Amino acid sequence: MNTFLLAVSSPDGDIFRDNVRMLSLRGAEGDLAVMAGHIPFVTTVKPCDVKIVLEDGSEKIGNADGGILTVGSDMVTLLSGSFTF
Repeated sequence: MNTFLLAVSSPDGDIFRDNVRMLSLRGAEGDLAVMAGHIPFVTTVKPCDVKIVLEDGSEKIGNADGGILTVGSDMVTLLSGSFTF
């Protein structure tokens, strides 16, 4: 399965940076999922649980207090005021 580079950061620094299969969270317009090859876009993120599917298929669940999600052609970045696994 295809992967993409995901970076999760907060004012305290980088929290997570690795290749992943999928990211799902709650954006400004509702729940969304990002997979490799997704069209680039930017959205605000509402406070929510964040699901990350790793390369091996296992999942990590975190919690963001809101923020900004940037989906680029080669990288996805989640900037959050506070993020915990």
